[in-house]
Amino acid sequence: MDNTRRLVSSGSPLEPRIGFSRAVRKGPFVAVAGTAPIGADGRTVGPGDVHAQTVRCLDIVEAALAEAGASLADVVRTRIMLTDVTVWEEAARAHGERFGAVRPVTTLVEVSRFIDPDWLVEVEVDAVLG
Repeated sequence: MDNTRRLVSSGSPLEPRIGFSRAVRKGPFVAVAGTAPIGADGRTVGPGDVHAQTVRCLDIVEAALAEAGASLADVVRTRIMLTDVTVWEEAARAHGERFGAVRPVTTLVEVSRFIDPDWLVEVEVDAVLG
């Protein structure tokens, strides 16, 4: 088994500044960091729209998994962090659109805020290959 530690970057300027990777693969395990709804232009996608923001987070997560050699089908745990848990159903709808057949364990939790006040949601995942 290859236990090489593989770092995946999304190109965020915060990664080197904070000292984190978008994802890390070690052997069959892949962890994807808390992922915010940031567009290619560096701006928040879907301001005020939890569903659109969750979709964007999951797009970024899916790309990070692919770069690490994994897919959504390998995900065993997701964590959805919301600044307002009363809108959980919008985040859950986006989650269900991607994970309806995979059905990883999932936690939805309310947080007080994120780095950017326009972010309503962040998503992190853990995957196991094989």
